[in-house]
Amino acid sequence: MYTKFYGFSRRPFQLTPDARFFFESTVHRQAMSYLVYGLHHAEGFIVVTGEVGAGKTILVDNLLATIKNNEFVAAKIVTTQLAGDDFLHMVAGAFGLQEENLAKGSLLKRIADFVVAQHRSGRRALLIVDEVQNLPFEALEELRMLSNVVADKTMALQSFLLGQPQFRKTLGSPELEQLRQRVTAAYHLGPLNETETRAYVEHRLRCADWKNDPCLTEDCFPAIYKYTGGVPRRINTLCSRLLLYGFLESLHTLSGEAAEKVAIDLLREMAVVTEHSAITGNASAALTELLPELGTRLSALERSADRHERMLKRVIAACANFFLN
Repeated sequence: MYTKFYGFSRRPFQLTPDARFFFESTVHRQAMSYLVYGLHHAEGFIVVTGEVGAGKTILVDNLLATIKNNEFVAAKIVTTQLAGDDFLHMVAGAFGLQEENLAKGSLLKRIADFVVAQHRSGRRALLIVDEVQNLPFEALEELRMLSNVVADKTMALQSFLLGQPQFRKTLGSPELEQLRQRVTAAYHLGPLNETETRAYVEHRLRCADWKNDPCLTEDCFPAIYKYTGGVPRRINTLCSRLLLYGFLESLHTLSGEAAEKVAIDLLREMAVVTEHSAITGNASAALTELLPELGTRLSALERSADRHERMLKRVIAACANFFLN
């Protein structure tokens, strides 16, 4: 759709994390320094927290893209409310181990044997646990137990824990004292400021081979920042919808007024803003909370539109062949 209209090589504001679009803001640069330090320390837990959509996943994906594959074997899991045993099964599956409905003790041994074997072959095992705030204490305790696996006086498994801000409170619980003592590095990923929000938008556009079409006016960027709070995923959602609006209206210049219109339309679609509502701080906060869900709906809409476009082309081609023959 708008990718062809504006001549992009790919969608610049897709919601799926993609290390090719990594933007090194001030906070992301600092976070990367902590990750690199923790990685070189070669033991313990590295904790990264941040609001939904702050860029935690793409941060770690970028780190993994820079390391040598022959020196590391990485596994990534996205957690839900898992019991301890279920969590261990997910870890085993992420490392490609056959579980065969093993009992807990046998499963722990299989994982331990695997990471020790990797260490002795010159590869370090890395476990990335996303949405770690969802894990109950039981599963976090199993995670701590996995960190006890030692090979040649070195921890054989290193874990990256990515979670929302509430995980910091969880980590401070007395029950997790032993896990907390093994945290090598921790960083809270905050939002972008207004200047970096503009740089982020332009960076994403350039990654998609932007040729200044569409042209974004000066007042467009403050509007984007106002309604997203500088959170990357919210920026992606709003900007993707803004480009879709530009395509539908055949616009090659996008203004602050257009950005505000799109923001209000998003709110109205969620029945948050009525005909009598004005743009207030409360409305902006509501948009901030709703943008991730709206982004999901937008992606589904774009996929549906693409399918209909392909179907229409096939129908036109079939009709043309019918009349020509």
